[in-house]
Amino acid sequence: MYAVEAEDLTKSFGSVVALSGVNFKVDQREIYGLIGPNGAGKTTTLRIVATLIKPTSGTARILGNDVVRDASIVRGLISYLPEEAGAYKNISGIEYLNFMAGFYTKDQKEAGEMIQEASRISGLAERLRDKTKTYSKGMLRRLLLSRALMIRPKLAILDEPTGGLDVVHAHHIRNSIREYTKIHDVSVILSSHNMLEVEFLCDRVAMINAGKIVDEGTPDELKKKHGASNLEEAFVKVAHVA
Repeated sequence: MYAVEAEDLTKSFGSVVALSGVNFKVDQREIYGLIGPNGAGKTTTLRIVATLIKPTSGTARILGNDVVRDASIVRGLISYLPEEAGAYKNISGIEYLNFMAGFYTKDQKEAGEMIQEASRISGLAERLRDKTKTYSKGMLRRLLLSRALMIRPKLAILDEPTGGLDVVHAHHIRNSIREYTKIHDVSVILSSHNMLEVEFLCDRVAMINAGKIVDEGTPDELKKKHGASNLEEAFVKVAHVA
């Protein structure tokens, strides 16, 4: 059974076709990346997988559960981190994590374990006691990633997890994602503009352009296939001929 299985996904917003016949499969415990320019269809794909919007046609299944027909089941299996996610500004990081843990469990011991896990993932240490309005963008993103992973989802859906961050915070987030998938039974699907980051993180990659997947494979396979030294160069070659 696949962690994610998308078949002929199409999504239109009025006369605008955001996705056109997208097909891909994500294995369990795999980190799968979607790369492409703005407007390519990456976020639309992730929102369908996260049950936030319905496809115009086609299907997507999470561990065999249809994202439309079995949406309530899917929501219990996933965690979604949007690109522009935020946190309540006038509470501390630890208060935010406590608040969010309450949505997932009423058991105090389990909630404590979640918060302990989130604290470790975030690496924010004593800064978790400070109000989130004092956080830098990178610190806030680390807090939000820890919230997304602390519930130990079967599938983590991450939209531009390091978008706009400096090198230090981006490095921490990339390592946290990679380390977490090695320890826990979790699959990850993520989008990114940063193709070098995807090359480091992802087991397999789908290149998406104008609402269509134009190529797919491991980073090494794609580089070799297109005679490129990195994924960015490979994508430019693929997009040019697609």
